[in-house]
Amino acid sequence: MDIHKAHYSSPIGTIEITGNEEGIISVYFIDATKNTSTKIHSSLKDGVTQLDEYFNSNRKLFDLKLNPEGTEFRKKVWDKLVKIPYGKTKSYLDIAKQMGDANANRAVGNANAKNPISIIVPCHRVIGNSGDLVGYSGGMWRKEWLLNHENSVVFGKQTSLF
Repeated sequence: MDIHKAHYSSPIGTIEITGNEEGIISVYFIDATKNTSTKIHSSLKDGVTQLDEYFNSNRKLFDLKLNPEGTEFRKKVWDKLVKIPYGKTKSYLDIAKQMGDANANRAVGNANAKNPISIIVPCHRVIGNSGDLVGYSGGMWRKEWLLNHENSVVFGKQTSLF
């Protein structure tokens, strides 16, 4: 099955969306100097549109067909991530407890770090057990931006969580 790519210019950098007829495979921040074609395959148009709506504060929930590659455990963690409400955060421990094993804290952290579908599977909403911002493959400044973006929409004003 053919894999297609689309690029979206977000307020925090260029995002590459990869997918096929089965769904979106990945969403990553990329170096904007890479070739960023403007032609978007039909299988990715909804993803680009919904990301645009998210960044323009018109979307809080994504409704897309996803097709990430990963172990069953990782997919279960990612399923928990999509259930974290917009503008809210959960800790690794919270997610481990939801999965029925508070000792799976590190495994949850590892699965979170391997999430291939940034923003749509909102790994940026996961924080350290102490409440601190920790790890984000797109860069901590992006994680902070995303959380502040969601917070400003939830409370209807420009505020900062940090």
